[in-house]
Amino acid sequence: MANRKSLTLIASCIIAVLSLEYSGLGQSLSGFSSAGARKEMIIERRFNRLLSAKQVRDFHRYLTSEPHPAGSERNNQLARDIAHTWKDQGLEDVTIHRYDVLNTSPREVSVEMVAPIKYKASLREDPYEQDPDTKNPRVKQAYAGMSASGEVTADLVYAHSGNPEDYQVLANNGIDVRGKVVIVRYSNPYSYRGFKALTAQKKGAAALIVYSDPAEDGYKKGKVFPNGPWGPESHIQRGAITYDFMVPGDPLTPGWPSIEGQKRLDPKDSLSLPKIIAVPMSWHDARPLLENMDGPEAPSDWQGGLPIKYRLSGSVRVHLKVEMDNGVLPNYVVEARIRGSEFPDEWIVMGNHRDAWEFGGVDPSSGTASMLELTRALGSLLKDGVRPRRTLVICSWDGEEVGLTGSTEWGEQFAQELKAKAVAYINVDSSASGPNFSPNAVASLAPLILEVSRGLAAPGGTVLYSALQRSTASEHPEARSPRALRKLLVDTRIGSGSDHTVFLNHLGIPTIGLSFEGPYGVYHSMYDDFYWMNHFGDPGYRYHVLCTKVWGALALRLANAELLPFDFAFYADNLSDFVADIYKTSGAREKLDLQPLLARIADFKTAGVRLNQAMRLRLRTRSGADDSSSSLNAKIIQVERGWLSEDGIPGRPWFKHLLYAARYTYAHLELPALTEAAEAGDWESAKKQAVMLEAAVQRNAQLLNKLATECKGKF
Repeated sequence: MANRKSLTLIASCIIAVLSLEYSGLGQSLSGFSSAGARKEMIIERRFNRLLSAKQVRDFHRYLTSEPHPAGSERNNQLARDIAHTWKDQGLEDVTIHRYDVLNTSPREVSVEMVAPIKYKASLREDPYEQDPDTKNPRVKQAYAGMSASGEVTADLVYAHSGNPEDYQVLANNGIDVRGKVVIVRYSNPYSYRGFKALTAQKKGAAALIVYSDPAEDGYKKGKVFPNGPWGPESHIQRGAITYDFMVPGDPLTPGWPSIEGQKRLDPKDSLSLPKIIAVPMSWHDARPLLENMDGPEAPSDWQGGLPIKYRLSGSVRVHLKVEMDNGVLPNYVVEARIRGSEFPDEWIVMGNHRDAWEFGGVDPSSGTASMLELTRALGSLLKDGVRPRRTLVICSWDGEEVGLTGSTEWGEQFAQELKAKAVAYINVDSSASGPNFSPNAVASLAPLILEVSRGLAAPGGTVLYSALQRSTASEHPEARSPRALRKLLVDTRIGSGSDHTVFLNHLGIPTIGLSFEGPYGVYHSMYDDFYWMNHFGDPGYRYHVLCTKVWGALALRLANAELLPFDFAFYADNLSDFVADIYKTSGAREKLDLQPLLARIADFKTAGVRLNQAMRLRLRTRSGADDSSSSLNAKIIQVERGWLSEDGIPGRPWFKHLLYAARYTYAHLELPALTEAAEAGDWESAKKQAVMLEAAVQRNAQLLNKLATECKGKF
């Protein structure tokens, strides 16, 4: 009976896959006429059949065979290898761009407890027999990228997650952190380590230790490496503390590209360089420090996963020495293209960063392996005469881990060309650490992602859209209605921390981010490697391949669409939600009248619906592309640019998007200038920002109405 059930299940999976394989030939696709949709689905099916899990695994093994941080010879060799691979795959215009940027590497890092007992932290991760890569002598010790250099001996204070409210708790308990060494945890609640460093610096701390508590990513979550996906006791979450939430990219060339002939700041004048000493640490090394503290007991919600009593302060004194090699080194961005057959000056840009803290099994080498398989399949289609209508631009970024460096420098160098030509940017940082599809996008592109997900099968035969619904419903039990759930399927609240930042926040280019996620407790450690991926993250590389299918389908739809498939009516719904969030700020309902803004958003929604209807009618009544499509699409591209403010948001002028930015924590921040003014209680500034938003929404509503009229009049 068990065998019969298994056979029935296998048969049902085969039927599901076959139905997805062939049913799409007659389906309607956004942006395509019926004839165009049939042609597009044939191309996508050919693309999918070219993909190989074995090939992805081979790419992944090579990429993860050695540590390759930014600035290292190994990472530079990978740039050359990727360029060579892309040429062999048949890609065009393969170019390596050099950017001379401030890089970061440790010379000497040490942490010792000098009282009440002697203890020296190893700042190293333990090797395991099961995983030969963990014995690689080229793995570096613990260090924080862009830490200041210095030496200090001082009392230790525990500050929970190192956020401003945590320091207020310390102050309420009579604890002054000035001149002290502060030890904080990753996450709980999440904040970027650079924000922890800036906060400690502002509070006058002499140094910062950031450690991985088992409550966040260790044994409190489940089995640990090498027996499970969570972090073992010696795992270290490396990472930079660059203040790239102020301005990303090379700290010495903020806002302009770091190429020959450009001016460079003195490091002391850089806004994004930390002035504080910082060290990351495992809980193995942090435990002796924490358990010897004998001061006031920490609040209950500050207690972590270690079997000790967490305390705020005490008699623990530590000696830190950090000597960094923060000097200018070349970073290399590799670029390749497949030139468009009809609209070569309309670009679909795609990218993944190459540099890793060590092996980068998930971050970023899973994404790089998927990207190389994507280009292999696209190159094979090109050799068979299948060329996209628009140009595909594919980039391997460098220095993302240090400060979103390579993508920012490239974006700044080609800013004007990108503003004129880029349709969208599709980012894959890490393609797979588990089975849960986790897409994000500006809201106008969210419906396209859902459309693509309805035509692909996840491992096991489930339709990807259905799998996404289930995982989202599990994560958001509060979404009780189908409409509420649908709005959550694609995350349209986009923070920072990856290479999309320059495209969305600085250049006004719509972005998409793709990943498949799961239990992942070895982030930025040496255990994030080939062994971890093959035993826990994605054995068989099935989700790597599925990510490549989604990536390819989105790129090909955007490249081949007769009318670009943006849904601005869906965008309007998101804007209304963003405004509603402002009213959750204390005092906002009494101090702000946002009804005029909401009225303009309603106009934008009406115009978006009108444009959607006009585009659908146009595509139903025509057999293919005509000369007027180019004019329409050129205007559609400019809608996202309409959200840019030349002056940028107050205090952070590099961030120019009126709808999207990121908090200093990297967390998402919508309507950033308005939100920050409201949260600061600066109601006069908030009123001015609301007026600016009204004007931008009104301009874009007028543009959509013009597009709808033009679309209707071109039969």
